[in-house]
Amino acid sequence: MSGTQEVLVGAPRFSVKGTGRPPEHRPLRTVETRWALAFVAPYAAVFIAFVVYPVAYALWLAARPSLFAELVSDPLYLPTVINTLFFVGVGVNVTMFGALLLSGFFLRPRWWIRLLLAPYLLPWLIATVQGCVSFHWMLIDQRGFLDGLLFALFGIDGPLWFNHRSLAVGANIVAFIWKWMPFWTVIFIAGRMTIPREIHDAAAVDGAIGVRRFAHVTFPLLANLYLICTLLTTLWALGDFTTAYLVSGGAPALSSDVLATLGFRYAFDTAKPGLGVAAMLSSLPVLIPIVIVLMRRLQIREVQL
Repeated sequence: MSGTQEVLVGAPRFSVKGTGRPPEHRPLRTVETRWALAFVAPYAAVFIAFVVYPVAYALWLAARPSLFAELVSDPLYLPTVINTLFFVGVGVNVTMFGALLLSGFFLRPRWWIRLLLAPYLLPWLIATVQGCVSFHWMLIDQRGFLDGLLFALFGIDGPLWFNHRSLAVGANIVAFIWKWMPFWTVIFIAGRMTIPREIHDAAAVDGAIGVRRFAHVTFPLLANLYLICTLLTTLWALGDFTTAYLVSGGAPALSSDVLATLGFRYAFDTAKPGLGVAAMLSSLPVLIPIVIVLMRRLQIREVQL
């Protein structure tokens, strides 16, 4: 038969002109493709509208090199970078190491320790805004709770916390630690619970107890989790706006700002959104290596699993 092939499987089924495939395969694939595109389109639109467009627009705002020259020449910028490094470096490391130690404490089989866990978690359960506002009012001059407590107990006048840059930055760091240490403690408690009991028993037989068991057994087994959590906390701390803005408010004279709050002030107080974006983009030399290391560790973890 000219130009036609007969497809026979047991009995005559199809007569396809030009090809040996059933004619309904091509329309079926077209329908499936259309349905797939229909399902994907809303997600693609949301991704473009809320991820691609804001990032692209921000990069466009900060595209002029003169913005970064203006940023570096601003006398507030360098102190703010130093504040950010202290805020992230001290806040993250104290939070993570304290959470790791406290996770072992809260796993002790004593009823009163279990009772302490509930109030310990309250800072994490409280909304960040309310917690930071409370911190601010506890430290505000002689009317604050802390200075009032110092006077009532010891008869001394406390310092004006927000009149000194170092004290204001320290207040921001303490508020950050107070807020996030309970969360990471719970994460490390979960990590400790995955360590088989037999490993601890074997370490005890070998004489590794207390600090030695922590240093040679517990910490090596939690090292990968500790690193990943530290990297994540660093990313969050670099972009933390709420703590510095609500606790110290940049006092005194914007000297306790971090990059997130300084960028906000550029964008809204001085109506220079490009400069505000440039202030935040100046942290990319730190952010990009952290993201690369984090992704590599997650890939290694996935391969090990």
